[in-house]
Amino acid sequence: MNISDILRWKASTNTAEVFTITPADPVTSLLESLVEHNVGALIVVDGGGVVGVVSERDVVRRIAAEGASVLEQTVAGLMSSTVVTCSSGDSIDSIAETMTERRIRHMPVQDDGRLVGVVSIGDVVSYRMRQLEKDRGQLEHYISG
Repeated sequence: MNISDILRWKASTNTAEVFTITPADPVTSLLESLVEHNVGALIVVDGGGVVGVVSERDVVRRIAAEGASVLEQTVAGLMSSTVVTCSSGDSIDSIAETMTERRIRHMPVQDDGRLVGVVSIGDVVSYRMRQLEKDRGQLEHYISG
């Protein structure tokens, strides 16, 4: 099973769109976009390339540390700039391991340097649960049939 399987599933459920923002955008635009798209993170792009990931968690932590003045800053001040990416050909198991070990919740998917999707830890868990249910059904059919 590869990341491409998750991306296909997301496409079939209309949840495959990748929402982006630039480092120069204000934090208020970030918050509006998170709410508008009902997502927990945005991919930060500059000049067409991925330069970071910014999440609602980043905003909350920064507000807790610095107060409401964070709302006057830009995304560049909040984003995680150490970005771990994967490709659609990577195995789901290896990405699950990486996400767990490095405590990554959102991973951009890039093929040939082009952003083609984003995978969340929730997507990985959901895919694994569906696969387990499928395997269970096949085992039940094999045993009873």
